[in-house]
Amino acid sequence: QVHLVESGGGLVQPGGSLRLSCAASGVIFNINAMGWYRQASGKQRELVARISRLGVTNYADSVAGRFTISRDNSKNTVYLQMNSLKPEDTAVYYCNAHVPAYDIDYWGEGTLVSVSS
Repeated sequence: QVHLVESGGGLVQPGGSLRLSCAASGVIFNINAMGWYRQASGKQRELVARISRLGVTNYADSVAGRFTISRDNSKNTVYLQMNSLKPEDTAVYYCNAHVPAYDIDYWGEGTLVSVSS
């Protein structure tokens, strides 16, 4: 089983920056894509960004140009650099790992990002 632990969330002012980290452990060799999702209060969970094992990325339109996802395969860790944060970015951010061989998704417990003046 894959275990994902997020860190780096917190309170930041609009226009500020945060970097989220997600460390994967357990049976990780079949993981391909990893990504970040978020869920704001009263809203559905949505994709923020994802990255394949080889580094191919895609982003939600709402964060493109402001957020950058990266990955260190040697450390089994994925990052999300968040710049120019807006109040509407406030949400619980969840790390995701996908295992294509079994079409299984694993999820972290989430880390809260709060953007407020």
